[in-house]
Parts: sequence; C-alpha cells; structure tokens
Amino acid sequence: MRKQSTPLAAPVPIETVRKATAGSNRAASSSTTLNTRKLDEDTENLSHEKVPTELKKAIMQARQDKKLTQSQLAQLINEKPQIIQEYESGKAIPNQQIISKLERALGAKLRGKK
Repeated sequence: MRKQSTPLAAPVPIETVRKATAGSNRAASSSTTLNTRKLDEDTENLSHEKVPTELKKAIMQARQDKKLTQSQLAQLINEKPQIIQEYESGKAIPNQQIISKLERALGAKLRGKK
C-alpha cells in the first residue's frame, strides 16, 4: 500500500483589496495642483516697479531747463540715450545709481521732497 502524501500546510485563502488610487498618479498630481495654486496666489502681481510720474516730469523739466537733448544728457552721465527715453516715458525700472547721476548732471533734486 502506498501512503498518500499530505500537504505540509493547509492552503489559506488570501484576501486582496484594490485601493481606489491604485495604478494612477492621482495622489502625486493632487499635491502638485495644491503647490501650483499656492504659487499662483503668491505671484499674482507680475509687474515690476516703474518710474513714478513725478520723477518722469522732474527729469524732463530739469533737462529742458538746461537745454539738453536726451542724447546729450545720456552722454553726460555715461549711459545710452535709450535709458533717458525709458526714464522720461516711465518704462524704466528705477535704479538709484542712475537717478543720482541724473541729479548731479542736471543739478536738481529728483528724489524725495523738493
């Protein structure tokens, strides 16, 4: 007679649970969306500081009082004529070094109270 072999361990049923986000990148992208929204809220104002109207007018007035052209004034302060044009049109980003050069060349106080 042959002895029938018996299994060493009885088979145990395995329970499997499918997760809701399995196989997708939803979890990763949701945190990215939150970060992107925070960044958008932080950097809402994307414009840089521009030359104030009072400064534009003061530069123009002082230059005209000295009977200088924009090019001549630019030469006096060792800058390109385009810089003077940008300051007088209000498109330049204010630079304190350039403003102080303009004050010296024009002999006028352009910053602060007159």
